[in-house]
Amino acid sequence: MRVLLLLFIVIPLVEIWLMIEIGREIGAPSTIGLILLTAVIGVLLIRLQGLTTLIRAQSRMASGELPAMEMAEGLVLALCGVCLLIPGFATDLIGFIGLIPPVRRYLLAPWLRGMQIRRGPGPGGPTGPSSGRTLEGDYRREDDPER
Repeated sequence: MRVLLLLFIVIPLVEIWLMIEIGREIGAPSTIGLILLTAVIGVLLIRLQGLTTLIRAQSRMASGELPAMEMAEGLVLALCGVCLLIPGFATDLIGFIGLIPPVRRYLLAPWLRGMQIRRGPGPGGPTGPSSGRTLEGDYRREDDPER
């Protein structure tokens, strides 16, 4: 919680400082134009990479694989989109770094490796039709008022 509070204070201060410094060098209209340009380019790149990631995820699901990397990449792309839409240069830098696929996969790989994927009961799960096991047994309800 304290980290989030710190981020909500530090990030705007860094952005304001960068805008002032860049505006001093290239002028206010150019700074505003550059901020708008990075937002437009960022949105276009997010859209393109988002569609590519979605297509990869659909093809993995069609082949029966879990699209874990694609799902994680989609989350990172959404966060990068937010960073690119926030006016400023520091968040744009973070957003553009997240748009580089090899960097994105490199950063996600340790996190995904640490996750253990479990399949629950149901079709294809440990007791589903594809498991080859048949469970037999009797049951009775403990809360049955007729007994």
